[in-house]
Amino acid sequence: MKKKKIYITVEKTDTGYSAFTEDEQVYSTGQNIPELYKNLIEALELASDDPEAVITTDQLQLNLDLQQFFKYYKVINANFLAERIGMNPTLLSQYVSGTKRPSARQKEKIIQGIHMIGRELAELQFV
Repeated sequence: MKKKKIYITVEKTDTGYSAFTEDEQVYSTGQNIPELYKNLIEALELASDDPEAVITTDQLQLNLDLQQFFKYYKVINANFLAERIGMNPTLLSQYVSGTKRPSARQKEKIIQGIHMIGRELAELQFV
């Protein structure tokens, strides 16, 4: 049986990351994303009505803005991504810097491009 997704809003703070989910009314923090996942899972399991509840990272859907994404995942170059998805690099740069906000359609185009790159990286083999 597939477990439901838990949608988490993530915000960058001076000390790391803060996260909350309104559905479960759980809040947590972490100095980095892996620690945030660990702390969220612990908080969600403690808040659950089921003492046997097991939460996995696959159930967590982290939602963060483009600025936070590109600050954390520095390995992804915005110009490279813009080229891959057919977007003007200056426009994507404005989204990343926060001077412009992407429409829902543009957000979807960006996230699909990131997923595409992620799948390519996951399938790589070195010789």
